[in-house]
Amino acid sequence: MYPISFAADHAEEGRNRLTTFFRYFIVIPWLLVNMLYGIGAGIAVTIAWFVMIFTGRYPEGLYNFNAGYLRQTERISSYYYLLTDELPPFGGEEGTDYPVRIGVAPPLDKYSRAKAFFRYIIGIPVMILALVQSLILTVVTLVAWFAILFTGKHSDGLFNPARSAMAYLTRASAYFLLMTEDWPPFSDDGSEAVTAGEISTEAASRKA
Repeated sequence: MYPISFAADHAEEGRNRLTTFFRYFIVIPWLLVNMLYGIGAGIAVTIAWFVMIFTGRYPEGLYNFNAGYLRQTERISSYYYLLTDELPPFGGEEGTDYPVRIGVAPPLDKYSRAKAFFRYIIGIPVMILALVQSLILTVVTLVAWFAILFTGKHSDGLFNPARSAMAYLTRASAYFLLMTEDWPPFSDDGSEAVTAGEISTEAASRKA
């Protein structure tokens, strides 16, 4: 099991046409808040990078801060990309009641210093695949936007590729936040996101 999980509930019928039409204006306050959160996450991951290079450990406080940033970012992105009509909560708590759930395992006891040091070199394939998934997500969201406006529905054929792309992008973000050492899987089976406690044992056993 990959230490970062993603799940989104699919509501095909009864989608809100009005909020869909104005989605990219409605989400602006969340994007502004997340921009500030992102500045903090950038500082946190930079500090964590230096600590990991010298100690092989990810300080738990910094890890939890970045986990919260990841959860908030991906919930906002999921709303932006029409996976849900429910306004995302502010903050990075686990939020099991929200239709989009991101499971994050606790930090490993030990990280590879080399993998941390060379992350943006060995992560180039992840960047390329993330660009591919971003393109897929943009295209299917554009089609879904028109489909929801005219029919009030978000079909499986549009929702599933968007959910799969979001799952990859969520894991890629965690990878570059240094929260996991392994490349994220390109394919996603659509399995339910699980809580940190449920994936901690297996995730903690992953080695560099």
